[in-house]
Amino acid sequence: MIRTLLIANRGEIACRIARTARRMGIATIAVYSEADAQALHIAAADRATAIGPAPARQSYLDGERILAAARASGATAIHPGYGFLSENADFAQSVLDAGLIWVGPPPEAMRAMGSKAGAKALMAQSSVPLLDGYHGEAQEPELLASHAARIGYPVVIKAVSGGGGRGMRVVRDPADFAEALAQAQQEGATAFGDARVLIERYLDHPRHVEVQVFADTLGHAVHLFERDCSAQRRHQKVLEEAPAPHLPEAMRQAMGDAAVAAARAVGYVGAGTVEFVVQDDGFFFLEMNTRLQVEHPVTEAITGLDLVEWQLRIADGEALPLRQEEIRCTGHAIEARLYAEDPARDFAPSIGRLAGFRLPAAEAGVRIDTGYAQGDTVGVHYDAMLAKLICHGATRAEALARLRQALAETAIVGVAHNLDLLGRILGHAAFQAGGIDTGFIARESHTLLGLRAPSPEILAIAALAVLAREQAGIADPQTPFAAADGWWLNAAPTRTLSLRHGDRHETLRITPQDGGWKIEAGGETFLGTMHTGEPETLSVTLNGTRRTVLAGGTGSALALRIGGESYAFRLPDPLNEAGADAATANRLAAPVPGQVTAVHVAAGDRVEKGAVLVVLEAMKTVFRLTAPAAGTIAAIACAPGDAVADGQILVRFADPG
Repeated sequence: MIRTLLIANRGEIACRIARTARRMGIATIAVYSEADAQALHIAAADRATAIGPAPARQSYLDGERILAAARASGATAIHPGYGFLSENADFAQSVLDAGLIWVGPPPEAMRAMGSKAGAKALMAQSSVPLLDGYHGEAQEPELLASHAARIGYPVVIKAVSGGGGRGMRVVRDPADFAEALAQAQQEGATAFGDARVLIERYLDHPRHVEVQVFADTLGHAVHLFERDCSAQRRHQKVLEEAPAPHLPEAMRQAMGDAAVAAARAVGYVGAGTVEFVVQDDGFFFLEMNTRLQVEHPVTEAITGLDLVEWQLRIADGEALPLRQEEIRCTGHAIEARLYAEDPARDFAPSIGRLAGFRLPAAEAGVRIDTGYAQGDTVGVHYDAMLAKLICHGATRAEALARLRQALAETAIVGVAHNLDLLGRILGHAAFQAGGIDTGFIARESHTLLGLRAPSPEILAIAALAVLAREQAGIADPQTPFAAADGWWLNAAPTRTLSLRHGDRHETLRITPQDGGWKIEAGGETFLGTMHTGEPETLSVTLNGTRRTVLAGGTGSALALRIGGESYAFRLPDPLNEAGADAATANRLAAPVPGQVTAVHVAAGDRVEKGAVLVVLEAMKTVFRLTAPAAGTIAAIACAPGDAVADGQILVRFADPG
């Protein structure tokens, strides 16, 4: 019987598991690394145990440390959450061997489904539809290339043990196959310790639809309907919804039946997800995730069920709480994942202190799952997800409207983020119509990604935010002593303010007038006032219209969140910026903090533009840093295994000539 549950994870999923366990009267034990000593998930549990240094391999991925913590704390069960050790069959077996309850499927089922190739072979025996492909053990490049030719291009190469889009490459031209294969193998070896791959036919416009399944130890299995996870960047999900829009009822039923058949085929127990790709009138088995999914809250929203409670009861030997015909789908739910990443830089992860972190209030139809609070630091060692916003409504349109409003009320200051991308996706006509495919974000990148130029009104608000920051603590902001530049006795001082937004430089003129300020920005003139309220909040009035915005940032940085869009400004320092271009010429710098995993060149080498020079791994993502131009390597400033900071110089090029 589960009396004390150790949660072998961190962040929002650890908080979420603790919430259900506490409601069920189960004591909880959190584990934490040195980087997480003040993390939110510690406070969510009844007790907490330190398990090692910040790197995941020395803490959350170290099964021996987790088991030692369980023994020392008197835990009777371990819940792995998702990620980390959740799909490690050897760890699951060691938990059982230690006499503890494993809240997850049997190790044998995990092994059967943990290999993409093995899982597909098993599905073929169970008559679950499959894409044409090669799933064999032989891995000679020539053999793999021959199978790609047989299948017909385009094909997709996938790491056998992969997940989350890592170790995956789409190949459209046979000439590109060898390089794509080498990249997929290297990424699979780096991320999963397994370089084996499989080859499959690639669908150009597929939807990604998955089915939530549950099974107990008594032979019962059910599905809890499907989720559409087609909104993806770099093969990783950012928005999920349930049920899948515009899915033919016959296909919906067939997918549910196929998912249950897949679970029965491996003697599955607990929560699992069977993933399919859907195109035209067909659906095909993709893989099975032998754990709870990040997007499980949308299933909870439409069924009214607590999936973690089901996991705990089944792990305790109970039967499934409901039969298939008793499970109901009510309304529609959509989940948005908030990431610390920069969509304009190919979704590079971002680290830093959350100087501002405001989430909407949890109310009817709005759920917030997070493992962060304002003031926390987003580090380099773990996944970049900050929070999930889940909204439910009687209809898809209602759920969509609630989520758009929730995102508009959300603000993040201190790290790059994907808030604007999420809002733009939800506002796009194709997404609102429903039924997008997995290539949607990449195909619509010209409208979904990148900076949007600030309007004159936004520039005026930025000016008021600068003034509010400067005048904090000054009793009379209208006194000329509050001005940051020269002033004249018996005359209203006019100030010139320079702001930088991306590559744009904006010049504004500000003059005190009528108890407020006259602001000339972008060819327009505004009369404005402002006052601060809650931390990071600014109330402004421009030409008689009042609005509240979030304004944060430190030093020369200013961040605004207005009307569902974010704007990052910088007050240029001419002394610091002079010669900046020259200072960074002929150098390759790290785009994100991370660890160097490979260096492909040496001093004296001649390289062509686009050649891969250094491979960097950060936040579960592999970055291949390429030569910006043809040239000669002058020096290498890094080595495999080095931890490097954002902006750190890795390679120097010889001066041309």
